[in-house]
Amino acid sequence: MTTPLFVERHPGTGRPVAFLHGLASRGSQDWPESEWAGVFGDRPRVVVDLPAHGASPSLGTAPTSTVLDALATAVGPDEIDLVGYSLGARLAWDLARHPRVSVRRLVLGGLSAGGAVRARRPRRRARASVSGGAAPADPLTGMIVHLASQEGNRPAELVDLVEGLASEPFVAGSDGPAQPTLLLGGMDDAMAAGIDDLARLLPDAHTQRVPGDHVAAVHTAEFRAATRAFLSD
Repeated sequence: MTTPLFVERHPGTGRPVAFLHGLASRGSQDWPESEWAGVFGDRPRVVVDLPAHGASPSLGTAPTSTVLDALATAVGPDEIDLVGYSLGARLAWDLARHPRVSVRRLVLGGLSAGGAVRARRPRRRARASVSGGAAPADPLTGMIVHLASQEGNRPAELVDLVEGLASEPFVAGSDGPAQPTLLLGGMDDAMAAGIDDLARLLPDAHTQRVPGDHVAAVHTAEFRAATRAFLSD
C-alpha cells in the first residue's frame, strides 16, 4: 500500500479548496498561509505536497496514473474546488476526471501544453547530473536539474518522479476536464503562453493574465483575486 501523501488541512465550513503546487516546490511554498489565509473566507483549504516534495514520500518512478491515485486519496471524495500551479496544474487537469474525485470548478495556473515532463531520455542525463556528473547540455534537462538541486529538495527522488510521469506524458486534448475552468498565466511567463489554445480544447474555459513570470505569478494579489472570484459562486 502506498504511503499517504502529506496534506496540510486548514479547517472551516463549506466546500473545501484543494491546492497542488509546482515542480521542486511544496505546498507551503506555493500556497503560503500568509498569502491565502482568508482568501475564501472560512472555507476549508487542503494543501497537498506532491510525491517526493516537502513532507510527502517518494513513489519512485511510478507512472502518472499511480500519482493521480495518491492525489485522489489525499484530497478525498467530498466535492472540492481544485487549484493547481505548473506541474500541479498539469496533474489537476487529469485529477479532475479521476473517478474517486469530485471537482466542481478548476483553476490551472502556469500550465504549459508541453511542460518539462515529456521524454524519458533527458531524465537519464538528469539523474547522472544530480549524482555528480556533468551538467546536461540541453536546456530542458538543465532546468530540471537546476530545480531539483535547489536547497531543501531531494534531487534523485524528484528525477524519479519526472521519469515516472514521462512514461504517461501529458497530452492536452478534447478529453480534458469538463468542469468550468480558469487558466491563469503570468504576463512574462513563456511557459504559460499557450493557455488560450488549451482553453479552446475545453467546453467551459476562460483565460486571464496576471503580472509576473513563472515564479512570481502565483504569488501576486491578482492571481489570488482571480482565483477567489472564479471560485466564489
